[in-house]
Amino acid sequence: MNNNSSFDIFACLIDATGLTPVQVQKTVALLEEGATVPFIARYRKEVTGELDEVQIRQLQEQLNYFKELHDRQQTILKSIDEQGKLTPELRDQILHCRQKTVLEDLYLPFKPKRRTKATIAREQGLAPLAEEILQSTGPLDLDAAAQPFIDEEKGVPTISAALQGAGFILAEQFADNAAVRACVREKTWQQGVFCSQPARGKEGTVSKYEMYYDFSEPLRQIPSHRMLAMRRGEKEEVLRLSITAPETEILAGIGQIVIPDTNPCQTWLRTVVEDAYNRLLAPSIEVELRLQAKKAADEAAIQVFAENLRNLLLAAPAGGVRVLGVDPGLRTGSKLAVVDQTGQFLDHVTIYPHTGRGQVESAQQNLLRLITTYRVEMVAIGNGTAGREMDQFVKQCLKDAGIKLPVVMVSESGASVYSASDIAREEFPDLDLTVRGAISIARRLQDPLAELVKVDPKSIGVGQYQHDVSQTALKKSLNDVVESCVNYVGVDLNTASWALLSFVSGIGESLAKSIVGYRDDHGKFEQRKQLLKVPRFGKKAFEQAAGFLRIRDGKQPLDNTAVHPERYKLVEQMAKDSGADLTQLVSEPARLDSIDLDRYVAVDVGLPTLRDIITELKKPGRDPRETFVSTTFREDVMEIKDLQEGMRLNGIVTNVAAFGAFVDLGVHQDGLVHISQLADRFVKDPNEVVKVGQQVQVKVLEVDLQRKRIALTMRSDSENAPKRDNQPSRRAKSVQKERQFRSGKTDLAAALEKSGFRVKKK
Repeated sequence: MNNNSSFDIFACLIDATGLTPVQVQKTVALLEEGATVPFIARYRKEVTGELDEVQIRQLQEQLNYFKELHDRQQTILKSIDEQGKLTPELRDQILHCRQKTVLEDLYLPFKPKRRTKATIAREQGLAPLAEEILQSTGPLDLDAAAQPFIDEEKGVPTISAALQGAGFILAEQFADNAAVRACVREKTWQQGVFCSQPARGKEGTVSKYEMYYDFSEPLRQIPSHRMLAMRRGEKEEVLRLSITAPETEILAGIGQIVIPDTNPCQTWLRTVVEDAYNRLLAPSIEVELRLQAKKAADEAAIQVFAENLRNLLLAAPAGGVRVLGVDPGLRTGSKLAVVDQTGQFLDHVTIYPHTGRGQVESAQQNLLRLITTYRVEMVAIGNGTAGREMDQFVKQCLKDAGIKLPVVMVSESGASVYSASDIAREEFPDLDLTVRGAISIARRLQDPLAELVKVDPKSIGVGQYQHDVSQTALKKSLNDVVESCVNYVGVDLNTASWALLSFVSGIGESLAKSIVGYRDDHGKFEQRKQLLKVPRFGKKAFEQAAGFLRIRDGKQPLDNTAVHPERYKLVEQMAKDSGADLTQLVSEPARLDSIDLDRYVAVDVGLPTLRDIITELKKPGRDPRETFVSTTFREDVMEIKDLQEGMRLNGIVTNVAAFGAFVDLGVHQDGLVHISQLADRFVKDPNEVVKVGQQVQVKVLEVDLQRKRIALTMRSDSENAPKRDNQPSRRAKSVQKERQFRSGKTDLAAALEKSGFRVKKK
């Protein structure tokens, strides 16, 4: 993997990850062979030392980083060598560099530049003067030293011009010094203050960025959501952002690095240092650190988005039941669609229960006809426009008809995106967009994961500032989450769409479509090994994918488990040794408790894999997700105007952000539970308390009808709240007071104002 013995990627990975050499080498070998992260984590535990998916993905990211670093090293070495300036010392420095930023600092003096003031000064022949001044150790008369360099033809008419040119050369030299740049970067990052002011002409204007019109905060402490909000304000030309650095300390630090103690021209050199910092270093380092802060903010925001998406995808499924999906509407009517236990579309109709009394009876008849004709077991209603009205209508119809059916509100986020997608057109080319939406709503109730994988994660509505972060990093992270969730749950080979199959380890879109095509032509798969008959589905793909695919009621009982086909002979031997056949071993879990796993340990099979096999055999075909439980909203609260301060309600968490959680109350407008209101204790991360899809009970703190904003709390009544546990640490208090002083607001007030509230003045 390494052509250059001086750069050991394995050593870098060991230092960066803290893993053992064996773990790094063997896991990297698997990744290089094309093994996927879910496959390695699930079926190669003995090889990796039981690394989980998070550790393997981190190792994969570090591997890519150091590969890119190594490639860049080679490019830089070649460039400097071609200039004839590559010394053994510099070569050694470059090859031992472990950070891209430091590597670029080393290359900067040799990097081709545009024409600069220093370039012009060198062309004027002033480089020897600059060198003489810098290297001087005895008394030196600057005017006398500069006199020989006066040359009007070269553009150096005076002593002052000569000294100025020499200063430009030294300033660039100082600014290109790797140690100097490291000093400026570190001091600015540690002590710099990020400042926000209104852009020119925006002073005093009303905007959603008003809280940032006079705002400052330590650069390295800015939370992700504030950084991204301010950058968006700058992009929209409402805000002007800058970094204030500790200039006095920085200039002193630069001087210690570049000005020799014995140099007699220290006063003059300090002016050169100041020019180097203000003209060259400060602008460059500010851009660099703003990008660094932006990257850190991106990573934090993407992590929150990814966690929300994971919780949403792993929401409890209602399972294989017949569902009537309802895409509610007012003027255009509500679309009703029925799907069977496997999600296959059966029938649809449009009803108009909210457009006049003459349509109500017809709507009731059509609704009940679908329910009785297709023996519907659950009703799923989209939570968009007219969702609560339709919820009441359906429940009243069922009550009048004496039918008892669960009626569940389902999130519509992304349903319209799916309806207009190529996948939806392929599935239902002859159906209207809104009917496709009703089908999607029904399927979301049956299996959220199987349906949501058809939608771009950014359209699902569980992230914040998703359009402001790195789109490449966001896409990779969200795809990793979807892949992880799909393989964690497992996929029914005979019912899964190609969209779902495409996320299975080792498959991808092309193979997924080939599998569905083969299934359409030859009927259901009866065994996993039939996959090898699918066009272009080779042994490597089979190795990676087979364990994550399920075949229910097939010829091979183990095909409905997460046991990999490579371990079938081992399980058959277990069954034989226990005096049973394979079917008995799977159907009688008690037999498994008597198996001595130690006797089956081999070179390629250890106790971790054996324990996983036993767990699977005890619950073949099990779904690892939680059991489905529906949430019921208060029937007397339909709109935001029905809310009253102090009212307690059930809700569903729809989004989790760094500053709190948003909760659906069934009034077409989510409420905000600020982080300070999530629990009767100090909460650092909202994900410690809530997750997307979780059912919670909240209390209404404040309602702003004009701005359609709802402030909620999950804390118990103040008289019952434990006061000591609720208090932040001294450090947190100090930071909070500093922010209050600078912004004139508390964190709660700032978050509420961001959501449209105004701080009430006493």
